Amino acid sequence: MQSNAELYEQDFFAWTQTTAALIRAGKWHDIDLEALAEEIDSVGGRDRRELTNRLRVLVMHLLKWRYQPARRQEGHSWRSTILTQRTAIEGLLEQSPSLRPVVETFLQQRYPRARRDALQETGLTPATLPEVCPWTAAQILDEDFWPEVEGS
Repeated sequence: MQSNAELYEQDFFAWTQTTAALIRAGKWHDIDLEALAEEIDSVGGRDRRELTNRLRVLVMHLLKWRYQPARRQEGHSWRSTILTQRTAIEGLLEQSPSLRPVVETFLQQRYPRARRDALQETGLTPATLPEVCPWTAAQILDEDFWPEVEGS
């Protein structure tokens, strides 16, 4: 029979199932603890990556919503994407509430990429979009927040 460490290297899915069974059976001495720790770290990283990516997509669409108001009516895709990202982010934060305090930091970190993506997709000039995110995390996650053109 293969050791847990050998299985980890050869068949990841089989390793996950075997490791879960070993944990349930309390056979801690048979588990490759380093591999288990690595995978648990990876799960946390996955949530962090998902949050930052969803923030980027959300902000990119909020920028398009705000700075191309005439194009909002061409379809419901911007609105739909904004709502989908907000819902997914809220679900992620409910599942991993310890991520909530870092949303603002992640927002500021991902804003330059969201801005660059919005510029590429819209053809707007760089001077059109703010260099620093104009909204707070609370605003972008608020389902009632829809950034409008000043004076409209």
